Amino acid sequence: MRFATTILLSFGLLVPAAAQGQAGQSDPSAPVSGDLRAVSPALARHTEQTLLGEVWKRSDLAPRDRSIVTLSILIARGQTAELPLYLDRALDAGVKPAEISEMLTHLAFYAGWSSANVAAPHVKDAFARHGISPDQLPKAEPALLLLDEAREAARAKFVGDSFGTTSTGLVNDTTSFLFKDLWLRPDLAPRDRSLVTISSLIANGQAAQLTSHLALGMDNGLTRAEAGGIISHAAFYAGWPNAFSAMTVAKGVFEARAK
Repeated sequence: MRFATTILLSFGLLVPAAAQGQAGQSDPSAPVSGDLRAVSPALARHTEQTLLGEVWKRSDLAPRDRSIVTLSILIARGQTAELPLYLDRALDAGVKPAEISEMLTHLAFYAGWSSANVAAPHVKDAFARHGISPDQLPKAEPALLLLDEAREAARAKFVGDSFGTTSTGLVNDTTSFLFKDLWLRPDLAPRDRSLVTISSLIANGQAAQLTSHLALGMDNGLTRAEAGGIISHAAFYAGWPNAFSAMTVAKGVFEARAK
């Protein structure tokens, strides 16, 4: 309920008692003046009834997973204005501070350094609001998870054979920094890293990379229903065209895995 009230305030759907009766006055640092309802009653209705009243309550994704998907999309798209709301929501839903910290690192690689950097002050403020101390965050260089040598060897061979003469640096960096480091960091489970990665790719319309990462996500424990839930949730935060582009890829992945 706290999240619903907060997001309604952010969209200007609810007006605090102190602000009632002050029509036409708006404090840009506290966007709670009813502006959205004033300019778009339809969007106000969909925010209340569709997004908060239905989508966030669907059972295909747990509230914790839905929070991870939403944060990943907002950070990947550089849409930081609503991050305070959704960071509070994520922490309330059981996403650990260490997991949010790791999400930021992971998204630097998959959405770009600047996307992660501009989100960092909002994460810092959310941690302060929730009394989160530095000792609750991951170490810079923790002991890594065990590497699946056979799977990594197959991946590295495929990428090397396909692109080794195109960009040797990128091929080598993908192995060294992503699959022998980032994906093995222990404070964000491989399944959740797949949640983050898939959400980021959908957010930025990068369908070409979705085939391999959807397959990897399902290998890491995502169910078909959860994968579909990521896509339907992403439609509201990344737009219908990006979600439909992802759905075409997902259909192919699902059919291939069913054979």
